[in-house]
Amino acid sequence: MASSSPSSPWTNKQNKQFEKALAVYDKDTPDRWQNVAKAVGGNKSAEEVKRHYDVLIEDLNHIESGLIPIPNYKAAAAAVSSVCLQRTKASEIS
Repeated sequence: MASSSPSSPWTNKQNKQFEKALAVYDKDTPDRWQNVAKAVGGNKSAEEVKRHYDVLIEDLNHIESGLIPIPNYKAAAAAVSSVCLQRTKASEIS
C-alpha cells in the first residue's frame, strides 16, 4: 500500500461506514482494504483504513484482556441525574 499524506480525523459517519464495510468485506475478500476505503469515503486510503482496523483490534484485545475496564453506564447516568436534580432544587430555592 502506498503511503499517503497524514490522515484526517475520522468522523462518526466514516466510523459507521467502516463498521458496515468490515461486515461486507471479510478477511478473504481480495483487495479488502481498498474496498473498505472506497466504502468509507472521505479520501481515506487503504493504508489508513488498515491502520484504523489495527488500532480497533488492539483496543478490543485490551478490553477483552481486562486492561481497559468496561464503563458502568448505569452508575454514570445515576450520578448525572443526581447532579441535575441538585441543580434544579438549588435553582428553585434561589
